[in-house]
Order: sequence, then structure tokens, then C-alpha cells
Amino acid sequence: MPPPSLVLSYIQAKPLLDARGAGKASVISTLDLGMSKSEAQLDDQGVTFDGDQVPWSVIEQIAKEERKVFANEHGRARALQVFSETTGWVRSLCPTTGAPTVLVSGIPMHRIKRTDPMTDTRSKIAALGVQKGRVLDTATGLGYTAIAAARTAREVVTIELDPAAIELCALNPWSQELFTRDNITQMIGDASELIGDMPAGSFSAVLHDPPTIALGGELYSEALYRQLLRVLSRGGRLFHYVGDPDSGYGARITPGVMKRLASAGFVRVQRATEAFGVTAIAA
Repeated sequence: MPPPSLVLSYIQAKPLLDARGAGKASVISTLDLGMSKSEAQLDDQGVTFDGDQVPWSVIEQIAKEERKVFANEHGRARALQVFSETTGWVRSLCPTTGAPTVLVSGIPMHRIKRTDPMTDTRSKIAALGVQKGRVLDTATGLGYTAIAAARTAREVVTIELDPAAIELCALNPWSQELFTRDNITQMIGDASELIGDMPAGSFSAVLHDPPTIALGGELYSEALYRQLLRVLSRGGRLFHYVGDPDSGYGARITPGVMKRLASAGFVRVQRATEAFGVTAIAA
């Protein structure tokens, strides 16, 4: 399913309003949250991108909403959000200066304070190291880590518990490689259950980026860590996102994560401070 043809947030809407105020007839903007640049035509009725006009009333509405991303549908703004029948959570795209993050019940799923989701993703990939083999991504989310890993890996298998997350990916311009790359395999289900059917030693690396322990406690269990160890080849690398080590949450959670990883059989369990996580090696 292609994303909407025109996706905007307040980050694009406010400069468009400024351009109107300056009396400009055209301006360089973007219709896909900054992935590409387009020329927008401005007149008394609104803004036109490639023949798709957005009324000024809609631009003004979007400019007021700093935690939502919108599609233009027949001259009306539709917030890009999905209610999950599986979890009962509302998932919504939330703008940043680059790729959007996702809010799950109002909680951002990427680091956005003094950074952005793509920088956050690059730090996770750097902690994992460049991978050429098969990579297991245990929590798809918006697909950013799966996409980044797939640029070097032979194959990425990415698991998502919530079908609504994949539905939101289909609406997000920055998630489209999740559907177009032939070396990404998507699975829907509980990672802690699906992993039991995966062959031992079948992955060279694991990206484990679960939601907070309050939302996904089983993804922090020693039982799951033992399964992650089992599916890794010897010497395979694990990156486990935990959270800001300087925050109360991160300081409280990280020692237990490291202890359980070691108890499960991982070696060289170390903090990856810049990536807000932990790395470990399969013995």
C-alpha cells in the first residue's frame, strides 16, 4: 500500500504560512516529511504540490498541532494514527525535524531529545556493528532499524506484535523500504513465541529494541534472552536497547538486563552508552 501522496506536519506548515505572509507565489517545501524537496505554488486558495491543493484552513490547522502528522485528503487534514485492536493502544506518527517517531499511547518510541529518530537508529546500528549475514530484529516499530540493517545484511527478519504498527508504517513515507526491500522478511506475532520455532544458530546478529518494560515486560526476561542466544551463531552480536543510562528508568533497568543476559549465557556484556543500550556476544 503506497503512503498518502501528501504528508505534512507543523514543521512544513509554519514556513508555508510565513511564505504566504511574505507575499511569495512559490516556495521549496516537501510533501513527504523531508524525504524529498518539491516546489509548492501559493495562491489565495491554498498551497499546491504537483496538482494537489491544500486549503489555507488546513495548513493553519496543521500548524497548530505539534505532535501529529497529517495527510491531505480531499482538502481535509487526516491525522495519521491507528487504533490497535490487538493491544488497545493508539499509535500515531509524531513529527521531528527529520523522520517522524511513533507515539504509543502518547509515549515516543525513539529518542527525540537533542536528537532525531534516524540519528537514534544509526547509533543502534553502530553499536551492533555492520552485519553481512542474517539479522533478527525483534520489534519492527516503524521499521527504521530493519531498513538500516538491510542495507548491508543478507537478510533481515523483523517481528512485530501489533498489526497496527505495520499499518502505520504503510502511511509513513520514511518506512517504505520495509515493503520494497526484498531482503526484509516481516513476521507478525509475539517475538517471545515465534523465536521458539527458529533454528539454532540461524542469525549472525540480533537487534533487540523492545518498548519500555511497562509495555513489554516479557521482552526483558531471561527466558527470552536464552532464546536469543540459541538462535545466534557462535560469536554473534546482540544489541539490546534499554534507555537513557543517566535517567532514573535507565539506571534502574540496565543492571538487571546485564545480569540476566550474563545468566542466560551471553559473554562480554557491556554498556553501549551512546546508543542507550547494552551489547553482548553469543558464546
